[in-house]
Amino acid sequence: MTTVTETGRPAVPPPDDQGPKRVGRIRGRIAPYLAIFPGGIWLLAFFIIPMLIMLSLSLQQGDVINGFQMTWHFQTYADAISNYKDQMIRSLEYGLISTILQILIAYPVAYWIAFRGGARKTVYLFLLLLPFFVSFVLRTQAWQFMLRDNGFIVGPMRNLFGENFHILATTPAVIGGLTYNYLPFMVLPIYVALERVDPRQIEAAYDLYASRFAAFRRVIFPLSLPGIFAGVVITFVPVSSDYVNAHILGGTRNTMIGNSIQNLYLVSQDYPTASALAFILMAALLIGIFLYARALGTEDVLEATAR
Repeated sequence: MTTVTETGRPAVPPPDDQGPKRVGRIRGRIAPYLAIFPGGIWLLAFFIIPMLIMLSLSLQQGDVINGFQMTWHFQTYADAISNYKDQMIRSLEYGLISTILQILIAYPVAYWIAFRGGARKTVYLFLLLLPFFVSFVLRTQAWQFMLRDNGFIVGPMRNLFGENFHILATTPAVIGGLTYNYLPFMVLPIYVALERVDPRQIEAAYDLYASRFAAFRRVIFPLSLPGIFAGVVITFVPVSSDYVNAHILGGTRNTMIGNSIQNLYLVSQDYPTASALAFILMAALLIGIFLYARALGTEDVLEATAR
């Protein structure tokens, strides 16, 4: 039955706005998934699928000529640990020492730029990143040129310490190259954390009669921990798995696990052992990062880092 208004005209029902609202809700639910879809495809194609292939290879047996077959040969992992434990331990040691050195060098640099850089902060950061316009390999080759026995650095030192003095093919050379090449990755996160420190908090510490050291220890350093945490995560993983510095600056006694994996893949073509070593290294690094995060305070640091 049609409803009639007081004027005698048929009443027009109000428009149904549930349809547009429903479409808006659907779009709101789909939008986040559409936003991460390109990144998800990239992650699937270039990380997840290769990792699954490597996992499958690590459990296969065979050779390049006759092919590899899935045999679920878990003994490959035990053999890899037994045969390459020295390289694994050496890689973790180099990574730990280099990361500690990077913190000791990067923190004063980041602190000076954040609190003393003034209007030239951008210039200082640009100068810090300027070497990255040159290839990683070329920068390492430059270190080899400087540290060679007849170079302009070691040459005069050999006159003082004797002909047996050399730096190339030693542990300090490899650790020095690792520290140099990855140092900006430590400086930048620490700088960002220090840049976010509210100056009013430091002034409040001074108003409460705190000395400069006390203000740094109780205010500035705790607020910069998210930057240190991010810097350690960013640098420790690639440093421990690096193979370029050990190959160019090191010797036979400085071989890292990355060199072993490279040799197994490209020279020996022992793909199962190389894949197993890659997974073992990844597991060791994940465990180390997890323990480090728990010791530093995972929830507080990660929340602060996300902000």
